[in-house]
Amino acid sequence: MSAADNISTILASGARLTVPLAFAACGEYLAERAGTVNISVEAMMLSGAFGSFAVASATGSATTGLLAGLMIGLAVGFVHGNLSHRATVNTFVVGLVLNTLALGLTSYLIITGTFKGHQVGQVSVPVLRDIPLIGPVLFEQRWPVYLLIAVIPLTWWLIERSRWGLELRAVGEDPRAADVTGIDVNGRRRQALLWCGALSGLGGAYLAVGEVGAFSQNMTAGRGFIVIAAVIFGAWRLGRTLLGCVLFGLADAMRLALPALGVTLNSQLLIVAPYLLALLAMVVFVTKDREPRALGKAIERGTA
Repeated sequence: MSAADNISTILASGARLTVPLAFAACGEYLAERAGTVNISVEAMMLSGAFGSFAVASATGSATTGLLAGLMIGLAVGFVHGNLSHRATVNTFVVGLVLNTLALGLTSYLIITGTFKGHQVGQVSVPVLRDIPLIGPVLFEQRWPVYLLIAVIPLTWWLIERSRWGLELRAVGEDPRAADVTGIDVNGRRRQALLWCGALSGLGGAYLAVGEVGAFSQNMTAGRGFIVIAAVIFGAWRLGRTLLGCVLFGLADAMRLALPALGVTLNSQLLIVAPYLLALLAMVVFVTKDREPRALGKAIERGTA
């Protein structure tokens, strides 16, 4: 294998590993702009991954499974939002419980059930796929990858250009002032969690029926927390958040590719490399960039 082939292989692997992070990051970015620290991203992704795999097995359709993963992630977001904002349970406790529940339940079901793997089809874009180095990386992918072409600008437009997004940002910056103007603060935050749940579920579903075509215990392996780190790395800006996803995806790809390329490094160091990068990003950028002022702060309507 030539050096160019090695680079292309790593880039292609990095692109595939970036996709589930990018879907979930678009959702988490929007949720955090609304002032919600949603640590249940892991539960959304893991539940979406298992749900998509199970439904695809039952129906024989990977596309149906992909849609099921999105809906299951949406359901987790609905549960989180209602427990946090209607039942007023601490949002961090809710997130931890959902993460633990998703891990335990999916591990039990995958052991006790019998499933058959299915995988969505690959789309190869003529002409563009022939571009040296990046052609196979970007233009020979499973078709859900191309949904990002719509999801990313839609997320940006919702936040930066829509009235709903203006209210969402107001809720994340000064919820009491937003409450005085008649905005349903917790309602907007629940809506943001639904968006996050749907996209995180879709990201998990892509892992199961897009990238792998199978499901294993703890399949997401902490990717939900990597997504949160990417939002912090991106200083609560969508473009920089996605750049963080790319860096984490490439770090994970290097972990998988280096042994195959004959590069000998400590295996444990390779395993922790993506998470170490995420930790360093959080330490460096959280002190330099300002998060939404009301991030993680609960509010009861009418208490302004």
